[in-house]
Order: sequence, then structure tokens, then C-alpha cells
Amino acid sequence: MPKVLITGAGGSAAYNFRDALSQAGRDYRFVGTDVKPYHLELIELEGRYLVPPVSDPGYVDAMNKVIEAESIDFVHPQPDVEVGFLATNRDKLAAPTFLPDAEAIALCHDKMEFNAHLTAKGVSVPKARHIASQDDLRSALEELLQINPRVWLRAIRGAGSRGSLPIDSYYQGDAWIDYWRSFRGLDYGDFMASEFLPGHEFAWQSLWYKGELITSQARMRIEYIFGNLTPSGQSSSPSVAKTVNRDDVNEAGVGAVRAVSAEPHGVYCVDMKENADGVPMVTEINVGRFFTTSNFFAHAGLNMPDMYLQLGLGKELDSKPAQFNPLPDDLYWVRMIDMGYKLVKEGEWSAINH
Repeated sequence: MPKVLITGAGGSAAYNFRDALSQAGRDYRFVGTDVKPYHLELIELEGRYLVPPVSDPGYVDAMNKVIEAESIDFVHPQPDVEVGFLATNRDKLAAPTFLPDAEAIALCHDKMEFNAHLTAKGVSVPKARHIASQDDLRSALEELLQINPRVWLRAIRGAGSRGSLPIDSYYQGDAWIDYWRSFRGLDYGDFMASEFLPGHEFAWQSLWYKGELITSQARMRIEYIFGNLTPSGQSSSPSVAKTVNRDDVNEAGVGAVRAVSAEPHGVYCVDMKENADGVPMVTEINVGRFFTTSNFFAHAGLNMPDMYLQLGLGKELDSKPAQFNPLPDDLYWVRMIDMGYKLVKEGEWSAINH
């Protein structure tokens, strides 16, 4: 019975990772860590431990104490900060992980560097400019507003569409950065402006092992949790999503992953959105950890967290799914805070149309 340590276990992404593994029919056992006690009250675990943040010099020692006390067989870091830190310090950890190379993770965590790198590799990405000053903001707007009447302003680092806002004027962008400088600790230099992408948004989740693509599946985000309440109109977490099978999305996903890793190994979750011509443009890779809704595909019959864990534990997969499109089109995943989730096939809605 393998015992798995999940870090950031109080978050919804970790909760859904745990939920996906509960569908596998295996005798997994789970322990979780987080930085605050109330975060750990909702997820089902055998052990709950508080650890300091990765910025604390005692983080690794605290993690190793948990690993020793609980006889942990495998560590799954879910928050980006822990993914990055443990990839760099994996040799100091007393249990194995299944993470991509540290260089790829560092690149993906800097969205501006990532954009520039993929541009140089010939991968389709939105045009983007680093906003290090007010003059940079002015020149970026002058250039990018010629492509679309809006520009996407966002923080270079962070998950969940951090610091994102569609703008169409210098005044809006400068005021937005001023707000983040005054209240949230970000300033000029921490933002980028990119071409606004008006089309459909896709999330391509993939699992790799020593350079080989094990499997992948795309979904389209349709509605966002509390998207109607955010200034940008969206978040990175969907309330409604559906499976999609498109060759151009698959090709963009593979191209992006191979552009950042010579030998992809682990989880690579690629975000992309269509430009005005319907071409999927890669915006980022959530690397080394799963998308928040990893349980969607698991409930539909494609349990990537289970495959990830089996490979990470050095085991052979029971069966190998197709590399692309293992699930049918138009499976919907509907979820909402305090209301749970439901998998629905197209045409099987319970509502009656009068």
C-alpha cells in the first residue's frame, strides 16, 4: 500500500488529485502538508502536517521529518513554488518525486521568458512585451493594439491568471500596475503585455516518461468559477469544461513541451487560446503538477494521476491508453463551489427546454 505525501494539500487542485486517485481502485494511502492548519481540514488524509513555506531554511528538514515519520513512498508537490523548489532540491528529499528537469520548470514559471523561448523555437505564441517601465507600456500598447482592440496585461509569475486584465489604454494599464504596486507588492518589471486572444481556450494535459508521451487529452474551458466577478472576466479554473479532440491543439501541446524539455518527464499541462484566425496560441505550461480539475478525466475513464503515480513508483502501467484523444468529444465537467461536480455527456442534460 504505497503512501503518498501531497504538498499544498489544502488547495482544490490537491483535493481533486486525491479524488482522482480514489477512482483508481488501488490501496493508496495519503498524507498531506500545508502552511496553515485550516487548509487541511477538508481533504481526506491519514496524516496532516504543518510545514514552513519553501522560503524558510527549515522547509526541507520539516518535509523529511514527515517523510520519515510516515514512511512516505512518494512525494507529489502541487503548488508551483514547491514544484520549483523540490525540482532543484530533489536530491535533498528523503523520498522520490516524478518531476521534469529543473531548468524547464524555471523557464515555465517565468511567462515572459517562456514566451520568448517558444517564439525562438517557432511555436505559435501570442506576441508579448515585457513591461519594465511606463514607456514600455506605451510602446507595447501602440504595437499590440494594432492586432486587436484590447491587450492582455498580466503578471509574469503566478498561477490563477494572477494580475490579469484586458486593457485598451495606457491609463488603464498604468492604474492597474499602480494598484498592484500599492497593495500587492508587484510593480513595473513584474508584468507583461501580450496580444489579446479572442477565441476558445484549451487546456491540454499530458504525461511523459523519459521523453515518451504516455497520453494526453484536451478540454475547452467554457465558463469560469466566479468569472463574472473578476476584472478580467475569467480565472484559470473552469466551472464548465468539455473534452475536445483537435489535431492542431495536440500538435501545439507537443510542440510546446518539446520546446522546453529535451527529454520530457512528468506532467506538462499546456494552456492555449485561439487567435482571431482560430489558431491555438500557447500561453503557458503548468509544469510538474496537474491542472486543478485533474479528476475530470479520471471520472471519464482516463486517470492520469494514477498513471503518474504508478510510473513515479517505478511500476509498469496496467494498460497504455492512446497518446492522443483517448476520451470522446463533448464530455462536460460541471462544478461549482459548495455544489460538487458532475460528468455529463452532450445531449444528456436533465433540464427541459420549453
